[in-house]
Amino acid sequence: MHQSPSLLVTAHWSLVTNSNMKAVLATCNLNQWSLDFEGNTARIIESIEIAKAEGARYRLGPELEITGYSCEDHFLELDTLRHSWESLACILKDGCTNGILCDIGMPVMHKNVRYNCRVFVLDGQLLLIRPKMILASDGNYREHRWFTAWEQGWVTEPYALPHEIAELTGQRKVPIGIAAIATADTLLAAETCEELFVPMSPHIHFGNAGVEIIANGSGSHHELRKLDTRIALIRNASAKSGGVYLYANQQGCDGGRLYFDGCALIAQNGEILAQGSQFSLKDVEVVTATVNLHDVRTYRGAKASRAVQASKTERLPQMEVDFDLGLEGWKEGLRVFESSSLPIEPHTHEPEEEIALGPACWLWDYLRRSGAAGYFIPLSGGADSGAVATLVGSMCQLVAKAVREKDPTVSQDVHRWLAEGETLDVLADPCVLANRLLYTCYIGTENSSRDTRKRAKQLAEQVGAYHLDINMDGLVNALQTLFTRITQKKPRFKVEGGTYQENQALQNIQARLRMVLSYLFAQMMPWVRNREGTLLVLGTGNVDEALRGYLTKYDCSSGDINPIGGISKHDLRRFLKWAEHNLGYSALGEIVEAPPTAELEPITETYTQTDEDDMGMTYAELSRFGQLRKMEQCGPVSMFEKLVQEWEHLPPREVAEKVKRFFRYYAINRHKMTTLTPSYHAESYSPDDNRFDLRQFLYNTRWTWQFRHIDACVKKLEAQAR
Repeated sequence: MHQSPSLLVTAHWSLVTNSNMKAVLATCNLNQWSLDFEGNTARIIESIEIAKAEGARYRLGPELEITGYSCEDHFLELDTLRHSWESLACILKDGCTNGILCDIGMPVMHKNVRYNCRVFVLDGQLLLIRPKMILASDGNYREHRWFTAWEQGWVTEPYALPHEIAELTGQRKVPIGIAAIATADTLLAAETCEELFVPMSPHIHFGNAGVEIIANGSGSHHELRKLDTRIALIRNASAKSGGVYLYANQQGCDGGRLYFDGCALIAQNGEILAQGSQFSLKDVEVVTATVNLHDVRTYRGAKASRAVQASKTERLPQMEVDFDLGLEGWKEGLRVFESSSLPIEPHTHEPEEEIALGPACWLWDYLRRSGAAGYFIPLSGGADSGAVATLVGSMCQLVAKAVREKDPTVSQDVHRWLAEGETLDVLADPCVLANRLLYTCYIGTENSSRDTRKRAKQLAEQVGAYHLDINMDGLVNALQTLFTRITQKKPRFKVEGGTYQENQALQNIQARLRMVLSYLFAQMMPWVRNREGTLLVLGTGNVDEALRGYLTKYDCSSGDINPIGGISKHDLRRFLKWAEHNLGYSALGEIVEAPPTAELEPITETYTQTDEDDMGMTYAELSRFGQLRKMEQCGPVSMFEKLVQEWEHLPPREVAEKVKRFFRYYAINRHKMTTLTPSYHAESYSPDDNRFDLRQFLYNTRWTWQFRHIDACVKKLEAQAR
């Protein structure tokens, strides 16, 4: 099976004049779950069977689909590698790879080195193990921690197969390395996820080496506004030198804070031919297209400059296989005249719709896989907790729709919310479903307003939640009385003449009691309603408040998971306006117009507490600080230098004070990020310390060196302005 790098297979060029060199190709979105080898294997087999039923002769799967992408340090365990081969053996024994070339993602250890690999299988035989050449190791990714990149270039070498696989296939060894699969009618090669995103992508070399079909099995997470970039790269990959480009992706929550957003694609010569869903509750989604390789050859043949480069390209090893990808090899009579897939305009969602769908799908996967009885939200009547309730409402609408469409996986998952004797049709109503699995609670004090209480109740009713209204003044007063009895001192709010320290402590008593009550009711409410299990508490803090540290540690921003912890206040408000009209929750109109407030201080005729006044900065300013800090890697001085040019409406001294204030509070509150509720990742400037924003949590909060430099810059700018 192993071929020398110098051996070129030329059989497919004999068809260069055939104008009907058509092939049906399949890619897919799979909702895998890390370490769920049984479920993952079943979903892989199902996707292969669907691809075959659609007439495909090639099937591409996502990155690390056998294990799930998010195993993280479990990749260091030999058990994970062992179970991966056991899973592959099940796929081979099933017989589903007969008559279809399958490209499967899994980890492989070669010479005691772990690689992130693609494994090509046909008719129960392994053809090639293709290791990843460029690993993702920034932002949310740590692939270098678990895998090693293949850096030996365009070569292959023998890989000794595990005993079980050798017995099953009759093969002792198979090539591992970078090579193309040479069928009787074309050349096909693979790249993996990150390799698409780097400047010197392998597909450039593959295209010049004559590869006509390039496949990318990926594990790419959702981030607001990211899909446009991905589609542009795929279009460019197939437009620059021609060819077919397939893209597969994981879809769903496979065990962590990321949501993999699917959107499998098939492109040809710069045009999109087929596209899968970006957000879906389906566990398996297969996308096919009929491509005409004659069009690839015509496209390439018209580019003289490409031909010059291709003629000088370093040769690529090729694994020859007696197999036709094209319809001509099917011997199905008129099927050869099947129409080629026509170009389509790819679909992308507006950011508001992405927020409505991405976290909602993530919440559903988390709920069904955790086995929890539902969700609990401390609903304040404000924008943040209102957005969380709206997202659960969106989730219920998606699930109810899937029930009406009789989706088998969703139908099986929702059965546990049925009462005895009920049929599944009951849960086709999203409000009924919400009443079974969503519990909301307005936890008020004497500082709470009638308006927020009313807004919370209205939204809960429209979503369908089981809603509670609690006054906790008795608890707050009991704690204050206890403190006074022990210390002989009575703290006062700021408006009553108290100090900053007293004011913060009195607010934090309320905030932390809300968290305690939330967990009490989350644990007990299913029991109250004669149901099994406990509820997951949802956090309600947005990314900007986390960045500024504008939250009480262990208050109602705490929870089990947080669907809005990676979303900016600006985007949340736009989402609420969208949801008011598109999800049918009219109560959101009042919520989005109300000024954000914690309602933890007494309201007087001359004082009303608002978030932006408390923070000393607007949410828009805070978002910009976050983008500069994380995405543009700015420290205090470089941030000031950028903003003093951007914010021309402010004098340099005021810009300097805002930058200093931000970094001072960021540093003071950085320790809060170590306990931040794991949140849905949606923004690149998230300060989430849970594996994403790796910075120390003990700072010199005075920033003496940096702030002195800013002060000097301010003096120079003021002198120039005189």
